[in-house]
Amino acid sequence: MKNYLNYQSSEYDCGSVSITNGIRYLFDREEISPDILKCIMLYTMDTYNEQGQPCRHGTSAAAMRFVGSWLNQLAAVRSFPIQTQFLFGNDVTLSPDSEISQALLHGAAVVLRLFLEVPHYVLLTGISRDEVFFFDPYYEEEGTPEFDAEYYAKGIRFIYDQPKCANRAVSLERINRLSHGYYELGEFSCREALLMFRTSGECEWNA
Repeated sequence: MKNYLNYQSSEYDCGSVSITNGIRYLFDREEISPDILKCIMLYTMDTYNEQGQPCRHGTSAAAMRFVGSWLNQLAAVRSFPIQTQFLFGNDVTLSPDSEISQALLHGAAVVLRLFLEVPHYVLLTGISRDEVFFFDPYYEEEGTPEFDAEYYAKGIRFIYDQPKCANRAVSLERINRLSHGYYELGEFSCREALLMFRTSGECEWNA
C-alpha cells in the first residue's frame, strides 16, 4: 500500500522529508526498510547557521549527493530496486528534452531545490506539456499572508485530491526562471536535483 506524502516537522527538514517522500512515492509501505528512513535523517540537515547552530540551515548539496550514492550502494548490496542520479548547474532545467523531464515521464521522482522565499526542496512527481506537478512539504493554511501571496501568484495551481502524489502544479515558465520568487529555480549556479528511479515495477501519475 502506498503512503500519503509527509509534511515537514520543522523549518529545516524539507530536504530530509522530500527524499523520504521520494521513497514513499516509489515504493509500497511494506517494501520500505526502516534503516533507509533512519539513514536519510542521519545524513541530512548537515549544515549550520550563522550562529553555529546545527541543522538550522537545512540540507547541503553534498548531503543530497551522498544520500543518492548511499541508496545506489544499498541497491547493489541488498538488491533494493532503486537508482539515483545527482544533477547540478546547467543540467537542472525542465525543458521538454531535459534529463529531469524525461525522468518524470518515465515514472521517476525528483527532489528539486528551488525557492520559496528561501532555498527549499520539493518532490517532483509528474510533468505535462506546460506544468510540473510536485509535493511541497511546507504546510501552510489559508488565511496566512504567505499562503495567500502564493495562492494568487500567476502560474501556481493548488492540488487537493492527490495526497500520495502532489499538492502543487506550477507552470514550466515560472519554475525555469532565473529569479528567486515562489517556486522558481534561480540562477544555474545554485540549482540541484536528485533523480530517484524505481528499477522494477512502474509508478503511475494521475494528472
